[in-house]
Amino acid sequence: MEWTRPPYRISDRPDELDLDRVHAFLATSYWARGIPRDTIERSVRHSLAFGLFDGHRQIGFARVISDRATFAYLADVYVAEEARGRGLGLWLVETALAHPDLRGLRRWLLATRDAHDLYLKVGFTPLADPSILMTIHDPDIYLR
Repeated sequence: MEWTRPPYRISDRPDELDLDRVHAFLATSYWARGIPRDTIERSVRHSLAFGLFDGHRQIGFARVISDRATFAYLADVYVAEEARGRGLGLWLVETALAHPDLRGLRRWLLATRDAHDLYLKVGFTPLADPSILMTIHDPDIYLR
């Protein structure tokens, strides 16, 4: 599928993604520092991935891990620094949440250190009862 706001567009077609650009960004991000490119390729193969484009140049990315029936996890959302401040991140997240394959899900989750205001705008809230969730988290796994 494709969504447009000229000159920008969002596509969920994996063959359009510039995985070199995605890797370049994510490998320096706080949440995926050092991630190998082949790990990104595998994550895209097993997710619903969204590319944000200015013409043919990819300027953003997001992916959703989901069973497409009850649960989804929003991950790896970014907009390139030079394209920020135009509402593109909000549009990218809104597009992912509204995707036809993801309608009617009972629970969405995400993790963020610094974008709470963005996600509040689309309906995410802090956990009402964090004691019901548990995690295995190894933030330096890609650096070893």
